[in-house]
Amino acid sequence: MAAAAAARLPRTEARVLSGHEGAVLAVRFNRDGNYCLSCGKDRIIRLWNPHTGALVKPYKSHGREVRDVNSSSDNAKLVSCGGDRQVFYWDVASARVIRKFRGHNSEINSVKFNEFNTVVVSAGYDRTVRAFDCRSQSSDPIQTIDTFQDSVMSVNLTNTEIIAGSVDGTIRTFDIRMGRETVDNLGHPVNCISLSNDRNCLLANCLDSTVRLLDKSTGELLQEYKGHICKSFKMDCCLTNDDAFVVGGSEDGYIFFWELVDAPVVSSFRAHSSVVTSVSYHPTRACMLTSSVDGTIRVWT
Repeated sequence: MAAAAAARLPRTEARVLSGHEGAVLAVRFNRDGNYCLSCGKDRIIRLWNPHTGALVKPYKSHGREVRDVNSSSDNAKLVSCGGDRQVFYWDVASARVIRKFRGHNSEINSVKFNEFNTVVVSAGYDRTVRAFDCRSQSSDPIQTIDTFQDSVMSVNLTNTEIIAGSVDGTIRTFDIRMGRETVDNLGHPVNCISLSNDRNCLLANCLDSTVRLLDKSTGELLQEYKGHICKSFKMDCCLTNDDAFVVGGSEDGYIFFWELVDAPVVSSFRAHSSVVTSVSYHPTRACMLTSSVDGTIRVWT
């Protein structure tokens, strides 16, 4: 059964999305998987149809590199962040910046919408996570979390929680309703976290070349995945849409698939000529996006 599932993993290059100059730092499917967003060193966000290869629209306003971009669940808005130290809140149709949220005093690494697209949460080098109200006219944060000891690299949201991973080796979960913080210390710098699709588990990519799976409610370490190189770059990790396999990139350009429960490498292949910066898995199909320092985005089916 597992072998049959592994055989269906996306390993065939369908197309290359070219246009960025310099490293592509993130690529993300939108909620329904029909489009994707990319960003990088060239300061331009690009909206693509990855299934045809068409560039739909560029978004230009950042003055420095763009490290993360995400779309709202209704596809009407974007948020982006990076070297500008502000969170850019965009209107998708007009490609105009609605507001720039301020408060971070250094580069911003990660940004997400909440489920209702009313709040944006960002994580930065200034050791903080900040939340902003999209409905307000204010550009200032409505909440700042400053309990981290080092740069915060990645942030995720559930209906009731803000979850963030830091170079200080911790994943901190903030229960928004209770005002309570839970700390899981992994003992190694965390550069990416992602949630399983059933929301029960957390995946953490750590700088000791290990991806760790944690029980979200208890913090228990469930499994470790190894074989890739992750020592100095921020690189995404995620689960396939059925939560059966873990997907991660490597600094040598390889993509790795691990079986979730027992953690063997079920597939690895050279996807890029340089560091794989991000992976994004389609919400319903066996289709994957990868981006790299080599300047390309690749679509795999």
